[in-house]
Amino acid sequence: MVETLLAIGIVASLFVGFNIGGSSTGIAWGPPVGAGIVTKTTAAALMTVFVFLGGWTVGRNVMDTLSGGIVTTELPLSAGVAILFFIGFGILIANVFGVPVPTSMTTVGAIAGLGLATDTLNYATVSRIVSWWIVTPIIGFWIGLVIGRYVYPAVNRRVDIKKSPGPLLRLDRDGGLPTPALGPNTTVTELVSTVVVLVIGCYMAFSAGASNVPNAAAPLVSGVGGLPDDTAIGIATVAIGLGGFTIARRTMESVGGELSDIPLLAALFVMATASTITTVLSYLGIPISLVMGTVMTIVGIGWGRATRPVTVQEAVSRKTGDNEIVTGAITVSGDEEEQSAPIGEAEPEAVLSAGDLFNPRAVLKYVSMWIIGPSVSTLLAYAFFVLVPGVA
Repeated sequence: MVETLLAIGIVASLFVGFNIGGSSTGIAWGPPVGAGIVTKTTAAALMTVFVFLGGWTVGRNVMDTLSGGIVTTELPLSAGVAILFFIGFGILIANVFGVPVPTSMTTVGAIAGLGLATDTLNYATVSRIVSWWIVTPIIGFWIGLVIGRYVYPAVNRRVDIKKSPGPLLRLDRDGGLPTPALGPNTTVTELVSTVVVLVIGCYMAFSAGASNVPNAAAPLVSGVGGLPDDTAIGIATVAIGLGGFTIARRTMESVGGELSDIPLLAALFVMATASTITTVLSYLGIPISLVMGTVMTIVGIGWGRATRPVTVQEAVSRKTGDNEIVTGAITVSGDEEEQSAPIGEAEPEAVLSAGDLFNPRAVLKYVSMWIIGPSVSTLLAYAFFVLVPGVA
């Protein structure tokens, strides 16, 4: 019986991990793939490696929270399998109806429902998790606002990340021993910027592993007959990698289109910020959605860019004179010198007429699902474990 239950759980874990790989790979590697810096296959391979590293290291802290921190008793294997089905159901809803159901928050909600049904909920831990869910979007927004107002315009004038024709590197065979050399059209700036893009992509894959591997692995490691942590992490990594090599090939092409159409440099700022927020919280054992930091950093950069025509004093006093705060974003084309007027001066028309940095409807949809997703998951899990008490 235990072996059968475990086999069902492994299948459910593979399904969850496979779909996580499809979505997370697009978030982490969509911008570099779109810019032609890496191929989809290379992106999927790097994603698999760094997801494993993130899950194997920092992700263990999140696994401890999910498997034994939210409820005061050990999570039974049967309950863990049921929770995996709730996570899979949330992913199915997301795929069918196109709504962004946050996997980490759905997982916490399902386990919290179990705790409420069995009177084993650790209210202190849940309060700590929910508090960080409230604070994280605020942190992401303000970091993004500072970047958009002060950092991005200065960097954007000096850095132009482009892929030149031909190979990035070549082997110089003129000497006795072949040595790597710059490609025929490669500049030092391009080489450095490419390395930066790859490092940030790997960093985001690491943070995705730290936050998402536990969602597919933690429900299988508790209770009699459960898997060892290392085995569960390996299964989750394989599933996420398969998703990255298959269904993520489509998401890497379309990622970001609904939320934003921003240049690669801005996307790198977003990726680095969201990855840092997610990695730090995962280290603290907080289950968090990578999308949460990503969305609010995008919004913050947009507003930071929009407020450059006025000074802080003018914004506080609301005396902006002839300079209007426009939620125009980061223009993708045009003369770099004309893109960033000094703070307090009106932006060039080319910048102010650029498309909005973010789609308010898409942002509202994401934010609403951060509330609806875990709430519905908690209610459904509570009802299930009350009606079927033998599972828990």
